[in-house]
Amino acid sequence: MTPEEEGMRVLVVGAGGFIGRHLVGRLVAEGLQVVAAGREPTSLSRRLAGVETIACDLARDDRAQWAERLRGVDAIVNCAGIIGRGADYAGVHEHGATALFDAALAAGVGRVIQVSALGADHTGVTPYHRSKRAADDYLARLGADGTVMGWAVVRPSLVLGRGGASMALFAALAALPIVPRLGTGQWQVQPIHVDDLVDILLRLLRAPAPLHHRLDAVGPEPMTTDELTAVIRRWLGRGRAPQLAVPRNLLALAARLGIGPATPESLAMLEAGNTAPMAHLLEATEGRPSPVEQMLALHPATAADVAAARLAPVIPVARWLLALVWLAGGLVSIGAAPGFAIDAWLAKLGLGGAAAFAVLWAGSLADIAVGLAIAARRHGAALVGVALMGVYTAILTTIAPELWADPFGPLVKNLAVLGLSLVVHVLETRRG
Repeated sequence: MTPEEEGMRVLVVGAGGFIGRHLVGRLVAEGLQVVAAGREPTSLSRRLAGVETIACDLARDDRAQWAERLRGVDAIVNCAGIIGRGADYAGVHEHGATALFDAALAAGVGRVIQVSALGADHTGVTPYHRSKRAADDYLARLGADGTVMGWAVVRPSLVLGRGGASMALFAALAALPIVPRLGTGQWQVQPIHVDDLVDILLRLLRAPAPLHHRLDAVGPEPMTTDELTAVIRRWLGRGRAPQLAVPRNLLALAARLGIGPATPESLAMLEAGNTAPMAHLLEATEGRPSPVEQMLALHPATAADVAAARLAPVIPVARWLLALVWLAGGLVSIGAAPGFAIDAWLAKLGLGGAAAFAVLWAGSLADIAVGLAIAARRHGAALVGVALMGVYTAILTTIAPELWADPFGPLVKNLAVLGLSLVVHVLETRRG
């Protein structure tokens, strides 16, 4: 490490994300001074122990707010990115990023590296691509106006590695007993491992001035989605399996409904193709990404990797089943259960007339609300259901303890719902 590198202070924006976490870890290992910025600095501090963290929100922060944070910063790597239903692409990718770049120029930051996405050019097919391209173009114009600020836009293809969304998608497909074929199975991708991408970013941080590049960060070999799925299946240690073609329209419906790890945007990116030449990348960085299968071999799959891949398709199914239990409980109580039976149970609580009516509707609406919240993936909704179920169980145990010995197990089955609720809560927390 040169004396200049030893004193380099690097701000990583979006440090809590997949690429950001890997980059921060590499920079720390290389001995550089790192400041990790993200929306939840407390959580970030726990995940990046020993690293200085600060709060930021690209969707809201303006140039003035960034000015104070950039004091003493020599370089910035913007890894922030969002994708999914309802994402504020313009706010985070475009307006937030341009405010950061303006502040960097005003603060005298020596270089800014923007992690964009392959396809963020005139061929961009999604709002995600277009918002990334707008920020990329702004940074290039800003760095071309006679300033001393160096810049680079890095546009990676699919980035694979533990903790990545692309890895989760293809691992989930590869782990199934019958492997789904995405569309025709011939969509072209050119994946790069996160370790190689981080190496490229580090090389750009260390590159001599001037720095003015737009680089497509891809692996050495294009492959089809079928081939990539097969590579990851081998990595997981799974044998050969039959394939099942899944039409594009069905994939799109599943993505819109939130079934599985794919999103409408990621599906559109795959269908459009995700490949590019490597020549400019090799010339600018003198780094050569390795084949994905070779990189995966350096990180052998563990039992946890296999379990995570097999659980991924189950998470939305478990969530919807739990939501259905609560919705059915609420709707049946007020619309399908015999009135005399409901009245008899409420009478055991000493309730009748208007009071019984109010309690019935309050409980039913609470059940429906919990069901809708679980279906909408509201954080903590499953735990609210656990608490509500605990109240119901305690009441029924008091007024009708014989239900514990009932052959249909109306109270014993609550234990199964309790287990499902805890599983949904834990899996949704991990996924988020």
